[in-house]
Amino acid sequence: MPNQPASSGHRAAPAHTDPAEVSVLSALSALADPVRLQLVRDLAGSEDWTRSCGSFDVPVGKAALSHHFSVLRGAGLVEQRDMGPKRLNRLRRAEFEARFPGLLDLLVRADDV
Repeated sequence: MPNQPASSGHRAAPAHTDPAEVSVLSALSALADPVRLQLVRDLAGSEDWTRSCGSFDVPVGKAALSHHFSVLRGAGLVEQRDMGPKRLNRLRRAEFEARFPGLLDLLVRADDV
């Protein structure tokens, strides 16, 4: 994939889906899970590349957390890169907003939606 940072060698670099290739149904399906919605909300409140996977307070184990991030990457919502032993995350806000204007802002609001 173009513009993919090189892996640090200890694991494969994550594959990312371009938000332009994601259907609204796929995006909503990815966000239907409460853990994934919380991850996106937490990322929305954080600066890009400041949150490692282990920094999220969610009620799942490491393997399940990895799966949740994989689903979010597949839906074009999250981009990840390795920095030493940590995998850092960013919400692909601008890209997702271009694909589905206003949807992300609606979804990251508090539970009043």
